[in-house]
Amino acid sequence: MKNPAARVPKVMQAAYALGAAVKESTVPAKTLKMIHLRASQINNCGFCVDMHAKELQAMGETLERVVSIAAWRDTPYYSEAERAVLALTESATRLADRSDAVPDEVWEEVKRHYDEDQIASLLLNVAMINFWNRLTVSVRQVAGTM
Repeated sequence: MKNPAARVPKVMQAAYALGAAVKESTVPAKTLKMIHLRASQINNCGFCVDMHAKELQAMGETLERVVSIAAWRDTPYYSEAERAVLALTESATRLADRSDAVPDEVWEEVKRHYDEDQIASLLLNVAMINFWNRLTVSVRQVAGTM
């Protein structure tokens, strides 16, 4: 099956509009794309992992940072602000993994680096990539077919 959002044109338009609105935030574009890659890895979305890794490289991201994002805690390639975003991404993607889905320490670290408008954009970005991952994985969209 084709991606369900593509089969319902108003849904695709709305999803693209929401994504475009989030991109207008003051959060760096690479940071938003890192969210896409990390959540896609967690959700086992091969199509999205392939696409977002390529997008990050096209944006000038180094190979080390792209391939090690799944192990960000154990590599020296990420800033404190990026680590805060990656922790938030993981928590907000893995909601069912613990009773306190997004622990206070994750919030406190994100708040050290971002204002409330930026945090709103970060969370909307996490929600949107989880939306896309769930659709893409469900219909088994093949990596590299876009």
